[in-house]
Amino acid sequence: MTQAHGIADPRSLDGLLAELPRDLLRGRRVLVTGAARGLGLAFAKSIAQAGGRVVLADVLAELAQAEATAMRGAGLDAQALAVDLLDPESIQRCAEQTLQRLGGLDGLVNNAAITNSGGRDAHALDVATWDRVMDVNVRGTWLTSRACQPALAASGHGAIVNLASDTALWGAPNLLAYASSKGAVIAMTRSLAREWGGDGITVNAIAPGLTLVEATEYVPQARHDKYLEGRALPREQQAVDVCGAVLFALSPLARFVSGQLLAVNGGFVMH
Repeated sequence: MTQAHGIADPRSLDGLLAELPRDLLRGRRVLVTGAARGLGLAFAKSIAQAGGRVVLADVLAELAQAEATAMRGAGLDAQALAVDLLDPESIQRCAEQTLQRLGGLDGLVNNAAITNSGGRDAHALDVATWDRVMDVNVRGTWLTSRACQPALAASGHGAIVNLASDTALWGAPNLLAYASSKGAVIAMTRSLAREWGGDGITVNAIAPGLTLVEATEYVPQARHDKYLEGRALPREQQAVDVCGAVLFALSPLARFVSGQLLAVNGGFVMH
């Protein structure tokens, strides 16, 4: 993984977890997809540390189960389920099992996604890769949201947080399928916010910048350098940097915030 440069990162995930108020999300029941590692795992840990009850859902089911077990060992309320966003039946089954485990649902974090198209220009990108990225990132987000919508409406304070990406905001080259899929997620966020607002469900999107997690280990140094040179805060982005925005969007503090996009990228993109 690329080494961090620039100003020192003042926080760690463990540091954030230690500082979180345990009542921010007390009793809130939250499903996080793609939660076996990386950003999703950081979100799940911070949600649980803030008092939430969390289900870690991932196609990497054994890893998700191991992480949930470790979280329970630390005194957190965490469970794990398998989900494959390419399979509509798997998505529906995950939603139903989540309701059985938690007895309801107050929050959904649509974090699971694939990149797959990195490093190829528009001519090198093949149709099968385009379709796979769109099916996971866009269709999967839609189907997961739809499967969870009745329970979120029943909670009276449902909140959906969709993970977008700042690549869709600045037009990242050689990443066409991924950037396009995240642009679609942003548009979906706004439409669903209007469709489901009457049910008391907020729908917002978070757009991280290039973050140091397993999924970005393939990213060349030149792209890291571009971010470092362009950020208002000139350092590498860590998973912990995105957790606060997700917690806010899930919390009672954001009950009148819906259909919004928050870029969390150290000021690389400002809008």
